Amino acid sequence: MKARSSSKRPPSPKVPNTAVPARSARKGKASTKRAKYPDIRRDLERQRTAILGEVEEVLAHRGDLEAFPDVSDQASAEVDQNFSMRIRDRERKLLKKIDEALERMNVATYGICERCGGDIPYKRLKARPVTTLCIECKTLQEQEERARG
Repeated sequence: MKARSSSKRPPSPKVPNTAVPARSARKGKASTKRAKYPDIRRDLERQRTAILGEVEEVLAHRGDLEAFPDVSDQASAEVDQNFSMRIRDRERKLLKKIDEALERMNVATYGICERCGGDIPYKRLKARPVTTLCIECKTLQEQEERARG
């Protein structure tokens, strides 16, 4: 029986060894799409969490505008409230862009310029992770906007 168990041992390690690389190669392709820019994904997710945390805090401590006896105090409070509303609106727009960037990462189109189809350089993505245009196309877009007025 020792001969049988020794004859069975060599084939057993060979089968799992050949099967494991095939599985990891398949996982590698799928995870490459998601893990192409892991540091940028992590930064975007942190930024998203921070914005959502601030929104929750603002909603929890939200109060109606107080009525101040002094007109200048009332005006100052209204200016502060308008400023806060503009900031929240910008954060809402940024949150939408972050979600879109994360979705592009999920479908493996992140880092591809939407205008020319070329690769967006890593340094640009790191500096502006929600960008959808390479620097050349963004420059052209800005020139077109200036020309329109």
